[in-house]
Amino acid sequence: MKKTIALLTGGTTGEWVVSVKSAATIAQNLDADKFDVYKIMLTQQGWFYEPADSVKIEVDRNDFSLTLNGKKIKFDGVFIAIHGSPGEDGKLQGYFDMLNLSYTTCDALTSAITMNKGYTKAIVQGIPGLHVAKSAQIFNSIPYNTDQLKKDLKVPYFVKPNNGGSSIGMSKVNHADDLQAAIDKAFNEDSQILIEEFISGREFTVGVVKLDGKVTVLPITEVETAKEFFDFEAKYTPGVARETTPAPVRAETRERVAKIAEAVYVKLNCRGVVRIDFILSGDEGDFHFIEINTIPGQTATSFIPQQVAAMDMKLNDFYTKLIRETIG
Repeated sequence: MKKTIALLTGGTTGEWVVSVKSAATIAQNLDADKFDVYKIMLTQQGWFYEPADSVKIEVDRNDFSLTLNGKKIKFDGVFIAIHGSPGEDGKLQGYFDMLNLSYTTCDALTSAITMNKGYTKAIVQGIPGLHVAKSAQIFNSIPYNTDQLKKDLKVPYFVKPNNGGSSIGMSKVNHADDLQAAIDKAFNEDSQILIEEFISGREFTVGVVKLDGKVTVLPITEVETAKEFFDFEAKYTPGVARETTPAPVRAETRERVAKIAEAVYVKLNCRGVVRIDFILSGDEGDFHFIEINTIPGQTATSFIPQQVAAMDMKLNDFYTKLIRETIG
């Protein structure tokens, strides 16, 4: 029996562009023999299904249904492909929970917490083998002391909005005198900011997913960029970053990373596929947690499709297993 799936894309932030590309990859790789897929666009203006041959049809948000040619269509589950708000911060998950409708991502609580970098770090601290950069969290509604921040933290620093996943509003500060300008820039994006000590080392990212009832850690990717850090441009502009999957690391490093990544997934109570960014300092030494993305990009060049290919799995099979695990 075919399942009727809503593929939800768009969003209300600058990341909607990436969400649309992610949804295109997912749609191309969802098995038409197993799923009837309706791509639904969520924007500030409304939630619409756009059939190729007719006008936009608005979704009935009372029960998340569509009426097509006089027939009401209800969904077995939702594949959420919205990066940023409201897809990645728990808002949509809470809505679907109230409708008792299954979806492919982490639940509302995990989604909301992991959008806040400071809170996430507080929860994962204490996992064996996991290191977290020293940091300070500041709020634009509460007075903060820049001189005290400079005393407490060693330069260079990373200054980043506490919520959000695509490095927008983020700065690397090499001189303490430039801290205030970086804080002002980050406050343009968010009311909370995280200021972290810079960790020197090699940058990696790894997907973690539960498939067939078992937590699976995908092959890791090394990210090298000529830029100061892996920002929005480096993530989404071809040629700015060099990505190697699987990463050239020793077998024991790979095993250690997999163990830590699985522990993060379990401790944060994740569901579906997530992506963990981290740094290895020294000669494949300490594992430093950077952040977790609970709805990682699925564009043709994104890390998760690269990592799925590196484990000799077709995206079609990957998405089928993902839906079976999360939606049933």
